[in-house]
Amino acid sequence: MKISFHGAARTVTGSFFVVETDTVRFGVDCGLFQGKSSVKERNYQPFRVEPSDLDFLVLTHAHIDHSGLIPKLFVQGFKGPIYCTFATADLAAILLPDSAYIQEMEVERKNRKLTRAGKPLLTPIYTIEDAHRCLELFQPYGYDEIFKPAPDVEIRLRDAGHILGSSIVEAWVTENGQKTKLVFSGDLGNVRQRIIKDPTRIESAEYIILESTYGDRLHQANTTRMDRLLEAIEYTRRKGGNLIIPAFAVERTQDLIYDLNLLNKQGKLPKDQKVYIDSPLAIAATEVFKRSAEFYDNETRQLLMEGADPFRLPNLEYSRTREDSVALNESAGGNIIISASGMCDAGRIKHHLKHNLWRPDSTILFVGYQAIGTLGRRLLDGEKLVRIHGEQVAVKADIVQIDGYSAHADQAVIMAWLKRFTVRPKMIFLVHGEEQAQFTLAQLIADELGVPVSIPDWLDEFDLSSPQEEQSVIQPCEFNPEVFSKKRELEAEEAYLQFRLDMNRHFQSSLEAGQYDELIRSLNAARKVILG
Repeated sequence: MKISFHGAARTVTGSFFVVETDTVRFGVDCGLFQGKSSVKERNYQPFRVEPSDLDFLVLTHAHIDHSGLIPKLFVQGFKGPIYCTFATADLAAILLPDSAYIQEMEVERKNRKLTRAGKPLLTPIYTIEDAHRCLELFQPYGYDEIFKPAPDVEIRLRDAGHILGSSIVEAWVTENGQKTKLVFSGDLGNVRQRIIKDPTRIESAEYIILESTYGDRLHQANTTRMDRLLEAIEYTRRKGGNLIIPAFAVERTQDLIYDLNLLNKQGKLPKDQKVYIDSPLAIAATEVFKRSAEFYDNETRQLLMEGADPFRLPNLEYSRTREDSVALNESAGGNIIISASGMCDAGRIKHHLKHNLWRPDSTILFVGYQAIGTLGRRLLDGEKLVRIHGEQVAVKADIVQIDGYSAHADQAVIMAWLKRFTVRPKMIFLVHGEEQAQFTLAQLIADELGVPVSIPDWLDEFDLSSPQEEQSVIQPCEFNPEVFSKKRELEAEEAYLQFRLDMNRHFQSSLEAGQYDELIRSLNAARKVILG
């Protein structure tokens, strides 16, 4: 049995893994590459596996970096079933055509310039029609059902707690009478998220294909994120400008509505505060959320039982048409505008940034991960002049980030999830991460769990039927000098991360034990030692 890594290898996006035996070949995810131009270029290259040779595909969730190349796979010959949860199928039905629409519009805009320059024209990766046609292949299953997509393969989808319908994939693959279990984490969710349940605990696997997006950091608590959201609202209102929030249409936008609803119920949100959701995709996704109560956590279900609607808010308006969106940029200020895409590389958010980045009275609030090379990441990194739709735009607005909205597991949650395994895995493959996060997490796994870790590169292939000692393993302690150029700087960063991790554990355990006085005393003592 072999596994090959066709995406999300030493990068966060483009998830696509292929498992092959003598009798079956199947894929897990088929996502769009996002970020740097060198990475995005892979979207236009041929697949390194013949699409028609895949017997089936398993989709962990609907986010475009996991599903966005499925229409291309279909156009180039894949005609097998696509297995996923019911909510994932519902969300893919709106996300994939939207992705195609964005591509068609971007190509149309670029082709106008190329035509004037007399240069060859571009074609989109796939069309809206392609996206709609591939949806016929989707065959949804419920969580926790075991099904057999092929005679020698059994699959079970478990709740990943990342977004609505997201799944961890348990795959039992039999070859030559030997059954091997692989677990694909997909995007492992954060704990205590709004609306959805926590990630399912898995107890055994020979091989784990594990995400590592936040493998080197910890998140803020949900309560802290609401305070910081309110601070951003009040600060921007005092300035008189707009609060622009780039947000993923699925989960992040709904989380923001949920928190704004809570702030309003607590009387903290100004009564005249206008909130606009300017994303047709987010509007459609919110409708899917409303009819998917079976996926809600207990807190959200309790709200529904009390007659409350977590997705309804006074002064909340949905901008459905292009004219509605344009009108928002003609207002003087004082609005909260939530728009997609979350990384600012496409969609209506680019227009809002173009009209607000140059305004010192506006604030741009990031609430999600920003991949290297995206406009969002460049803004967070402090660029003072960016190009949007061919125009140079000065960055004079305040740039703010709240990481408490992340739907990804942080380092502590990933490690806690791994420690639930009662059977020691033969190997953990780290995917879906930038190299620094991956090497930091790999070292921690090796130190605390003693499990071999590999960090595959793009198109790497591993023979899982070979003895472990014959595997080509990248030892987690062998740091890439291009990533870690300064040893002492790395040691300082690792010490800081470990301190945060230890403090987080101390805080949580003391809080659960009700040791409030001791917690306050120890935190004040630690602060005094550090700050003097």
